[in-house]
Amino acid sequence: MVDGDDGGDGRSDDAGSSPADPEAVAADFETVSVTVGDRVDGVATVTISRPSARNALNGQVREELKAVLDAIEDADVGVVVLTGDEEGKAFVAGADVTELRERDMLEQRRASERPRVYEAVAGLRQPVIARINGHALGGGCELAQACDVRIASTRAKLGQPEINLGIIPGGGGTQRLPRIVGTGQAMRLVLSGELVDAEEAARIGLVEEAVEPEGLDERVYDLAEKMATKSPVALAFAKEAVSAAAEAPLSVGLDREADLFTALFATRDKEEGMAAFFEGREPEWEGR
Repeated sequence: MVDGDDGGDGRSDDAGSSPADPEAVAADFETVSVTVGDRVDGVATVTISRPSARNALNGQVREELKAVLDAIEDADVGVVVLTGDEEGKAFVAGADVTELRERDMLEQRRASERPRVYEAVAGLRQPVIARINGHALGGGCELAQACDVRIASTRAKLGQPEINLGIIPGGGGTQRLPRIVGTGQAMRLVLSGELVDAEEAARIGLVEEAVEPEGLDERVYDLAEKMATKSPVALAFAKEAVSAAAEAPLSVGLDREADLFTALFATRDKEEGMAAFFEGREPEWEGR
């Protein structure tokens, strides 16, 4: 997590520690649920569930989601799939406008202090796939942008309509969106409040793929499985290296890549991966 990064693979080195149980953490939550391994071994599915509000983000959702992500950070989980409750007919339809309306400037400044849920998602050591099963608007679009890969149902629409309320995106949309789709497309979406369908979102790079609803799960979990079978430490380092490209000058990013690349040569997973290659077998990762 961004406020607790140890610079390594995110796993505890305490000999007596046991992996966290995200399912147990979420057991009493009302707006966020977790399943681990129900579709693919090592893959956690995190579902935001406020169906009466189309899964909109309010304070309770944010706090419960952050608590779940904290547990996942230290759990025996390789990949995270983040999605919305199907009953809500949305990924996340946005922030809770009722909450926004009631806040003054000082209250909103406190609510905007980092790390927020967006940083919690982006800072997770595991790859996060956004399973965009419906509309991802405003804060929901920003939540998807914080994920590492976005796969959208063709029934979804995405956008940053905050300008229609007399405000601007405040969950990273003015910063992540230009890095994802380019300045011009980001300006178009942010300044107009225009929504785009999944096919156009794929065309401009806001999502990686647009998939028919009946094929969404197959594609998302096929990709998650491909990731989850890799070395956990290599996944974490690869995610950090690629993320550096969006945040640092090329020379700094290249140095960070080199540091992470060479650090992997001190891991057991590197030894196992090389041995498995030469022995013609599947590797058995230890995550260290």
